[in-house]
Order: sequence, then C-alpha cells, then structure tokens
Amino acid sequence: MQHVLPATGSRIYLPSGHFGTVRYFGPLDGTTGLWLGVEWDNSARGKHDGIKDGKRYFNCRVPNSGSFIRPSSSICYGYTFLQALKNKYVETVHGTTSQEKIVLGSSNGAIEVEAVDLDKIRGKFSNLERLREVSLDNEMVSTGNNPGEILLTCPSIRGLDLSATLLSSWDVVAMITTELPQLERLALNRNRLTPPPSHLPVSAWLRLSELQLNGTWSSWEEFTSIAMFMPQLRIAELGYNGLTSLSHAKISTVLDRIEILNFDSNKLEDWQHINEALKPCTSLQRLVLSSNGIARIPPRESCPSHLQGLKVLSLSSNKLHNLRDIDQLYEWCPHVETLSLAKNPLTEANDLSRSARQQIIAKIPSLRVLDATAISAKERSDSELYYLSFVAKTVPGHDEVKMKEHPQWKTLCMKHGRPVESIADRDGRLSQYLIEVKVHHCSEPPEGLFTPEMEGGLMASTSLRVLSTMKLGLFRLRVMKAFGAGKNSKKRDNICVWLRMGDDTLALLQNDDQELEWWGIDSDSHIVVHISQQTES
Repeated sequence: MQHVLPATGSRIYLPSGHFGTVRYFGPLDGTTGLWLGVEWDNSARGKHDGIKDGKRYFNCRVPNSGSFIRPSSSICYGYTFLQALKNKYVETVHGTTSQEKIVLGSSNGAIEVEAVDLDKIRGKFSNLERLREVSLDNEMVSTGNNPGEILLTCPSIRGLDLSATLLSSWDVVAMITTELPQLERLALNRNRLTPPPSHLPVSAWLRLSELQLNGTWSSWEEFTSIAMFMPQLRIAELGYNGLTSLSHAKISTVLDRIEILNFDSNKLEDWQHINEALKPCTSLQRLVLSSNGIARIPPRESCPSHLQGLKVLSLSSNKLHNLRDIDQLYEWCPHVETLSLAKNPLTEANDLSRSARQQIIAKIPSLRVLDATAISAKERSDSELYYLSFVAKTVPGHDEVKMKEHPQWKTLCMKHGRPVESIADRDGRLSQYLIEVKVHHCSEPPEGLFTPEMEGGLMASTSLRVLSTMKLGLFRLRVMKAFGAGKNSKKRDNICVWLRMGDDTLALLQNDDQELEWWGIDSDSHIVVHISQQTES
C-alpha cells in the first residue's frame, strides 16, 4: 500500500534493506521539488540531525541518523495487516490435476519430485480462522483493516510477531490487537513507535501476558505507560534500547504482577538505581541485566532490597571483577537459584577465574545453577570445603576478621568443621611452614597416569623440603637444581611438572605464579617432572 504524500511519522522501507521514519515532507531551500526527511533505524545510514545549510528541518532521536531522499516508487510504505497475513500464509490454489512437480528447496534445483493433492494442503493452511501462532516479522505491516475484518478472519491468534514492520504508533497496534480477543503474546521488536497516548482502547490487550519491545528505543517511562493497559502482563523484554536509567515510571498495579524483565544490552550501570526503580515490581522472579556495563555490586548496608524475590538473575557480559561483589549480591538477592556470570572479568581466563566457580558457589548458599550448569550436591560440598581452606590460608586473624571479608565463613565452619589453621596463625617457626614432597624425574613425559609400572622408567627420585607458600616457578628451579640440570638450570620452560592426584591421574601444573599450597601440594604429595635436554646455541 503506497502513499503518494506520506504523513510525518510514517514508516518507510527501501529496497536496500533500510527502515526509516519520515520526519519531514516538503521543499528544501535552494532546491526544486519535494523531499523526504528521514530518520533511519540504522544510524549508519544517516548523514546529519535534520539540518541542511544551517537550517533545521527535523529532529532525530539518535544523533546523525537523518538524511534527505527524493520520493520514489521504490519506497515501500507497507501493507494492511490482512494483506501481509495473506501474503505470508495463503498460497494461490493452482487448480491443477492431483499431481504437481515441485523442486526441493534444499537441493538448489537439483531434485524435482511429484506431489499429490497440494491444493488440499494449501487450503488447510489458508484456513486463517484456525491460526494460533502468527509471525509477520519483516512483512511490512503498516496499518490495520476496516473494523471487524481482522476479527472475522483470524479470531484465534494467541501469539503474534509484528517485529521489523512499518507500524508507526501504538494507536495502529491497538487497531489490530483490539480485534484479537485471544491474544496472549505480542512481539514488536525493532519497530519505532511514537510514545503511547493517554487514551487507548481498553479491549486492546486484555489477555496479553508477554510483550517484547527489544530494539525499539522505548524508554522505561513509555513502557510503563503502555503497561497500564495490559492488566495480565507478566513478561516484558526491553533489550537493546539504549536505556541508561529506569526513571519516570508510570506506577500502576500492573507492575506488581510482572514476573520476568529482560534488559539485555542496555546501559543500566547503577545497581542501586536498578533496585530502587524496580520497587513496584513486587512479583519479579527473573531479571536479565546482561551486557549493561555493571562494574560493581555495592554493599546493601541499610538500603532496602526490592530484589529479594529474584530466583533467576543474568549478569553475564558485564564488568564485574571482584569476588567481593558476589558476597554483596547475595545480600541483595538472598533467594537467587540460577545465576549467569559468564564473560565478566572475574570469570574470564585469569588467576582469579581458576577458583571463581567454587567461590561463587560457596558464597551463595541458595544457588542451584551457575552459568547454565547445575550444581550437584558433591560440587557444592567440594566448593565449600575448598573455600574454607582458601579463607584459612589467605586471611590471617580471628573469625571476626575472616567474617568481614568472607561472610559465609562461620556458617560453612558450622556445616563442615573448621579447616586446618592458616600458616599465618601459627607460632612463626620456619620448620612448621615446610612440607616434604616426593619428586620423580622421568626420562620421557608421562602418559597421564602414575602407576607402579612407571617405576622402571624413572631416572631418579628425591625428597624436597620446601615452603608451602613457594611459587611454582621457584619450585621448578629448585627441582632442576636438585637433579643437576647444570647450565640450563634457569630455563624453567625446559621442565614440565605434574601432580599425582588421588586416583593416580597426573595433573599438569602450568601457572608459575600460584603457590604450591594453592595447587593442593602438601607433605607426602608426589610430583612427577620431565626435564627436556635442550642445548644452548
């Protein structure tokens, strides 16, 4: 459906694949003829903010996303809802005999087969009144139809996807949804809708429970304004909207029924602001805050938490870098069961991340799933025992000191018993800091297991007394010296070190900056080494 004179606010689509909103229609100074001033959905298509030769013709919501184009027959202004529906779901009846030849799409034209009674199948799919799930994503819907036509044609629709269309306002959306009395789920992703007016048909979204507004640049204020007309709303998605705050909400009883909110890929960096803004959402159970630039979870202290009911929380792809944030997260969300933290600095490949999963599990007792992996009873027990040992070895002082940095210390001590006292708490005699390990020198790299049969391939064995706090890199040098590596003794890359585990498997130790006790090496541990015989040039 093409308009000769598009109204300001109309949506357009170009054959090049670009969507835009008409912000101006008329002449430009110094030129002849008429122009369209367009704000493009993809700002890279734009050239300015609506200013030409120092004169402003229109404004853009997104900087530098505007340009002027000539009206053209190639511009698509969209179709009615029923036109798009029939284009998508109704195939023309061929009226041929019972057999037809068709080409399999996946064969690139190489396979042709005969099909029987395809018109019957076409007729079945064209029975629009039976449709329950409809996707008109990218089908250029721009308006509704005459009153009663949609209701008569497809009254059973429960799920409707109107993403990436040419709908321009909530009034037009309401024109369509008012005639879909069974509608429960509505997707309007990647549209550009003008802010909702104060009055809309009460019957437009009476049964709607899920609304998707991803990539629409809708503000929190606009969302809460439209949510007032959706008394059954439970799920809302507002990802990729450039949100920097959740201010100016239109408070309504609808917000206290919302159970799931998705704010993926916005710019909501302030945790306390998020907590305060979601105060009306008293039924909230799932919150998605992935890719928002959150760098810190502040202490709760005396601030009330409005996120206590959360069961599922996604904080993946943020900037969290301190495990102390996890302790503070538990203060805000004491009932969280499923947590996503992948692609934060504290879980990335670094020294901190090596034990991050164990520590996170130990710090959040309610947690059942971490980064899409279920936490078994054994993993929880092992993680808590590791955490107790870690705290005992790294935090000197009494329980009060440990509790200040690790709030779960006392609770876990009561559950598992106190771990061995930290070296820092001992009487200071150097002899008590020493451990004695058995080191085996292999002529060839081992094949993954320590077995009695290996003994024949061992060049030598020795016992070394070393500090448990010695770093692995220094331990390598000590081992090379013990086995007389000679002038190559300072080439740590020449030696590989394995730790014999309880099941006789050999674990390769690679991080030279970690201390021996971090690896779990203590007295009576067995270490296997292989020193490559490289000559200096």
